[in-house]
Amino acid sequence: MPHHKSAMKRLRQDKKRRIRNRQVKGHVKGAVKAVRLAETPEEARARLDRASSTIDKAVKKGILHKRTAARKKSRLARKVNALAA
Repeated sequence: MPHHKSAMKRLRQDKKRRIRNRQVKGHVKGAVKAVRLAETPEEARARLDRASSTIDKAVKKGILHKRTAARKKSRLARKVNALAA
């Protein structure tokens, strides 16, 4: 347990942030999975747009690094394009 007042506050803040970060990461994982499970190319493209938006929001909140987001979006786009071909 922390002994200083500032350390106690930091612990409270970390708990809140951890919960928020886990929620956002879960939304990202769900969006990515939805794209991969899409049956038709049209459905995959629609889900890709939603997933890209979700990933971008995670970057904006500082939960994902911008290069990690770019890599995820690139891989998803390649899968969608392969499905269309």
